[in-house]
Amino acid sequence: MLRLVFEENHFVLWTYLICGNFDLNMLVEHKLGNVRYFGTKLRGRSSRSTLKLGLICAGLGAVAGTGYTYYVAQYRQPIAIGNKELQTSPVLESFPNVTISRQVAGVGDNSGLKLMLFQYPTCPFCCKVRAFLDYFGLSYDVVEVDPVLRQEIKWSQYKKVPILVVQLEEGYQQLNDSSMIISCLASFLNDPRQNLKDVVKYYPKMEFKDDDGSVKSEVLNRYFLMFQEVPTGRTTENLVQERKWRKWADDKLVHVLSPNVYQTPNEALQAFNWFSEVGEWDKNFPVWERNLIVYVGAYAMWIIGKRLKKRHNLKENVRLSLYDECNHWVRTLRKQGTAFLGGDSPNLADLAVYGVLGSIEGCLAFRDILANTSIGPWYSRMKESVGSHAGSSVIGRSAPYSPGFILIGPQDPNVNRRPNIIAYSSD
Repeated sequence: MLRLVFEENHFVLWTYLICGNFDLNMLVEHKLGNVRYFGTKLRGRSSRSTLKLGLICAGLGAVAGTGYTYYVAQYRQPIAIGNKELQTSPVLESFPNVTISRQVAGVGDNSGLKLMLFQYPTCPFCCKVRAFLDYFGLSYDVVEVDPVLRQEIKWSQYKKVPILVVQLEEGYQQLNDSSMIISCLASFLNDPRQNLKDVVKYYPKMEFKDDDGSVKSEVLNRYFLMFQEVPTGRTTENLVQERKWRKWADDKLVHVLSPNVYQTPNEALQAFNWFSEVGEWDKNFPVWERNLIVYVGAYAMWIIGKRLKKRHNLKENVRLSLYDECNHWVRTLRKQGTAFLGGDSPNLADLAVYGVLGSIEGCLAFRDILANTSIGPWYSRMKESVGSHAGSSVIGRSAPYSPGFILIGPQDPNVNRRPNIIAYSSD
């Protein structure tokens, strides 16, 4: 019988084995620093027994090494940098010197917000933000970012997209991370009499060291909505459910996209040509830059897609993993018995899943989803709701404003860490 016991700074390996004529249950403990080693006193030593013992020890070493590796991977937590204060999103003194690619005019937008979205047109995280803005009928300007050179965001210390810049009286509020952007704006729109800068403070950034010692950052509370009280028609339970599925869209669904969209060189090239069409790259970039993005990007993402397949333990036929996630979502809707996860109308989880899937709408993988899963009817309802700005009528309907917020649900600063390389290294 073999039992591994792990402790905080070391692990103890206990072995109880009886092999042939050799009794190994007489353990002798040796200590070196914080690690305890165990040897054995052998009875009836012979050349044959020495060989057998060597094989046993080699096997135990392999088991111990495997166990310790698993322990580190599963249970070792990132270490917060103690001398770093929590940081809030910066306020810029002036708008970056960039060219607006196009303007999107909302229908009946009375939010008073002036928004500029820096994006890649088919990045799933950018599509999440656009789905939110379009559903609520908000007007915004779009700056298309070259996904290879990224000159359009050279002004920002944050080097991913989407970035949303909101014009304020005292400058331009920069918002980073798609889920934070959506939570922050949703909280603000629930009662626009709030000050947006005050809402932003509830989503600070924490820096930490990962297992390999590299410094990374995390936006706290990014899935939480800041309300004075639970809004009319909502319950704590469905707010928690909404948050759960928003995380699922980021943690699970988005990770099956790249290995499917870039499954073969031809499929990757088809996807990038569609990206170019949607983003009007022929208008926004010089010919040489557009071709660089398409051909270099397609080849690079074909290679990266293979690595992501292994990293996320997808099935050999990656289409099946994509179908599994889509069917998981559809089963949840059927069990609930509603048109949307939000009931009769979409909630933020519906918008997140729709945005992620919408990022591949022109790709071969999306056609296969419609043909091999039952997600089509829900997706069509979502497209109609977003296209008609169905959420514009609910902006600003809230309880009377009073200072202070409540956080619906427990705070967890360690939720949803994901790899940086996800389709253009965005978000």
